[in-house]
Amino acid sequence: MLDQIKGLHHVTSMARDARQNNEFFTRKLGQRRVKKTVNFDAPDVYHLYYGDEAGTPGSVMTYFPFPNIGKGRHGVGEVGTTVYSVPEGTLAYWEKRFADEGVTGLSRGETFGEKRLAFAGPDGDGFALVEGKADARVPWTKGGIPADEAIRGFHSVSLRLKDGGATEELLKFMGYEEVDKSGNVRRLSVKNGNGADVVDIESLPTAAFADLGAGSVHHVAFAVENRAKQLEVRKALIDTGYGVTPVIDRDYFWAIYFRTPGGVLFEVATNEPGFDRDEDTTHLGEALKLPTQHQHLRPYLEQHLQKLEG
Repeated sequence: MLDQIKGLHHVTSMARDARQNNEFFTRKLGQRRVKKTVNFDAPDVYHLYYGDEAGTPGSVMTYFPFPNIGKGRHGVGEVGTTVYSVPEGTLAYWEKRFADEGVTGLSRGETFGEKRLAFAGPDGDGFALVEGKADARVPWTKGGIPADEAIRGFHSVSLRLKDGGATEELLKFMGYEEVDKSGNVRRLSVKNGNGADVVDIESLPTAAFADLGAGSVHHVAFAVENRAKQLEVRKALIDTGYGVTPVIDRDYFWAIYFRTPGGVLFEVATNEPGFDRDEDTTHLGEALKLPTQHQHLRPYLEQHLQKLEG
């Protein structure tokens, strides 16, 4: 069993409209846009990152807004719900805020003894807030949400799978342990993690497979401290039979990717070097940042990419 993985690093999804996406996360959720860059493989498309003040691993939601993308179809083989942690006793505040802001899909409930508020993103993305117990992570407080109510970072992701068994075994190999179960859902957690410690696996054997599109999660990334730890994880996964990509430089972290038995794309990303490698923390997410290979496209991109507020 591995011990290098410390919880979630980021979650990356697809969107249709960059301006709408930016407004949802920075205004409705009060998150900070910590990076405005482009998709390395499709540089005419933004890659937008939202999180806490510094873009701490375990807080960062990222998006590829493709203007002409079709709507995704939810099903199995995907991350069904991305869950944020908020302080105890704050769901009433968020429910009223979301209702006032026109956020859809609102539903109160309780899972594994935790109060939760489900809501939908602008493209039908599945989200929830959970009242986290004793979550000491420091929130971003300049996004219009009072510090006592603000999002602390991720709580968990929920995977929807035809059969969760093989993916559960993979997560246990990655250092997770089953800590609870309820019906067809298994909850796994990593000890001594970064706060974004939980993965739920929901087994739905008769459900149809998901189709990737706007509102779909593209991949979920797990955090390791540095490149040395990442290489240890990569070797262990390859030795176990997984097809893992070479290490890819994403400017703000190094990444490896592999497909899980249930069909979800996993990434293992380093905490280094971080989002302040090319702009000061006080100005994160303000300027368009381009990787070296796409710097020559700056005049075109600055003219043609959709203008964003903030």
